[in-house]
Amino acid sequence: MPRRRFTEAMRSGMPTLILTVVLLAGTTSPLAAQEKTLASGLINPESVCIGPGHRVFITVIGEFDKDGDGAVLVLDNGKVRTFVGGLNDPKGIAAFQNWLYVTDKTRLLRINANARTPQAEVFVAADKFPEKPQFLNDVAVDAETGVIYVSDSGDLMGGGGAVYRIHPKTGAVSTVISTKKFAALKTPNGLLNDGTSFLLVADFHTGDLFRVKLADGSAEKIASGIEGADGLAWDMHGRLFLSSWSKGQVYVIPRPGAKPVLLSDKFKAAADICYDPQRKAILVPDMTAGTVVAVPAQVPNEPVDETPLALRVELAFPQLQLTGWSPETAEGKPNPLRPIALTHAGDGSNRLYLATQHGVIHAFPNDPKASKTEIVLDIQDRVQYDDRTNEEGLLGLAFHPDFARTGELYVFYTPKRTRPSEEMRNRVVRFRRDAKDPARFDPNSEELILEYRQRPFWNHDGGTILFGPDGYLYIVHGDGGSANDPFDHGQNLKTLFGKILRIDVNRREQGRPYAIPPDNPFVVRTDARPEIYAYGLRNPWRIAFDKPTGQLWCGDVGQNLYEEINLIVKGGNYGWNRREGLHPFGPKGSGPKPEYIDPIWEYHHDLGKSITGGAVYRGSRLPELQGYYLYADYVTSRVWALKYDDKLGRVVANRPLPDPKKPVLSFGEDATGELYMLVLAPDGRGIYRFAK
Repeated sequence: MPRRRFTEAMRSGMPTLILTVVLLAGTTSPLAAQEKTLASGLINPESVCIGPGHRVFITVIGEFDKDGDGAVLVLDNGKVRTFVGGLNDPKGIAAFQNWLYVTDKTRLLRINANARTPQAEVFVAADKFPEKPQFLNDVAVDAETGVIYVSDSGDLMGGGGAVYRIHPKTGAVSTVISTKKFAALKTPNGLLNDGTSFLLVADFHTGDLFRVKLADGSAEKIASGIEGADGLAWDMHGRLFLSSWSKGQVYVIPRPGAKPVLLSDKFKAAADICYDPQRKAILVPDMTAGTVVAVPAQVPNEPVDETPLALRVELAFPQLQLTGWSPETAEGKPNPLRPIALTHAGDGSNRLYLATQHGVIHAFPNDPKASKTEIVLDIQDRVQYDDRTNEEGLLGLAFHPDFARTGELYVFYTPKRTRPSEEMRNRVVRFRRDAKDPARFDPNSEELILEYRQRPFWNHDGGTILFGPDGYLYIVHGDGGSANDPFDHGQNLKTLFGKILRIDVNRREQGRPYAIPPDNPFVVRTDARPEIYAYGLRNPWRIAFDKPTGQLWCGDVGQNLYEEINLIVKGGNYGWNRREGLHPFGPKGSGPKPEYIDPIWEYHHDLGKSITGGAVYRGSRLPELQGYYLYADYVTSRVWALKYDDKLGRVVANRPLPDPKKPVLSFGEDATGELYMLVLAPDGRGIYRFAK
């Protein structure tokens, strides 16, 4: 902020605030020692962003109210140089694709950051706004749509302020919220998207933080006490950072609904901040000191270990050949192996069972030297799979807990459609051991247990099935597909979509081939399906029980911006489609509420775009992984080991693991608790593990 004008405003009209900020023991954050100055000697640096090529761009105002001496700077190889000069009083800066957007007094500028000779062009002139701007301040860009938002701080005394929405192609401007229509808003300053349907607005005058619904401009206060509130930034895991210009401080809100915690108080005038994913730091321009400083993006006294684990990834069964599989179809087209489930029968046989998405179940010895599989069940004749609809197929496999006695195998699959207009369905079925060959399963013994009918779309099928420590069968299905959950299945207790179910396959009742566990959470409600165990899920792509604790883990695939990890509890509502990760979603979106259970961890789509949920490692080969939840991202192939502390109620580690360089479809587990990654494998070698 221009120091002189804001100081005058504060002296003449700003009320004294009672801070509601949580201050840690001592006056200085322990992270202060890790702060690093990236640039110095700048003349009134106001805003910073990460642009194309991960370059750091900085706006410098120069002398206040003097036109032509402002500039956008770029930090290259530790040195600062002028990127575009000749500006007036440039303040906010934001990047989207190859563009930089800069607020410069009463106009919005646009710069092609990849141009050989970058120049600033006027994208929206002052006369294009619904009301002539007085003090254009911050700018934010929706990472999904490219829609631009700018704040006008008005007369800096609490009047005339507004937040505007700007179309990225036409430059058309409309008002989102203004001090005229929303009296609690005085001097809108920092802006930040909260999902695609909400905007966070920091009020410099009052120190309040508002969440504004973009559809109608309604707003709610979600934090207060940040005197001289200026910049806002998310990190990649849902932690919100805020700067105070007047106090020279930076705060962090660890989770939605939590109070701000002091992160650093080493600044003289902390202006408009941003998150730097390469440094894993918050970049803070200090207007008075003329510096840009990197502050570690952590929560004081709540560190998250993100150091890589010193392991390597290797083929678990390097000599294994899958019987009947070919890298090409009969038509000569590529036929990559899609291993979807790896498990054991719990019968002491030391055999592993591998299911492919096409509908074949293989068995082989749990021996690194295993060379050949045996096909124990082939139902390709009835399984629907097509690369164009690759969330269908054989998706789940589970052995009865007393398999040695019952000989029962349960399978989740999509039945083949013989014509395009045929209804899409998913089934959970039971197969029994072949009476003539007990090592195999009789394909003619198929018995329907449960069927999802009227499935509107081909995607979001989920498909995990597994028996819990209580002996009941847990079944997962997504919200029915498409985008946005158009039928609101996630929150509808009358449908099985977007749910985790729990049934008793050892009994039959009321004409069903299964019974309802008497302690299921909705058995007494007439407006709910009694099979439901938990709901509000979008596309759970793998759930797993941690055997020592009985805790049920779930990786839920996000839509617009966030992937999430949930700890599932009986009767829990995980928020979809009102919430995506830790953020409100869509026109019905909501901030945190008691009825919604937020994930324990989220990651932004800049890190990955489709979570592959795994399991908690309980093996003995790798003690350093003990108690870690292993998960991956299908799109980027990244893999992490996450640790959650039940006593602290938070994640304490999220450590990178070696990347298999192939999409991770699923995880598997053997009888000893060793975990395996199942990857898309054109060469047929699709089972990996970690090693020293």
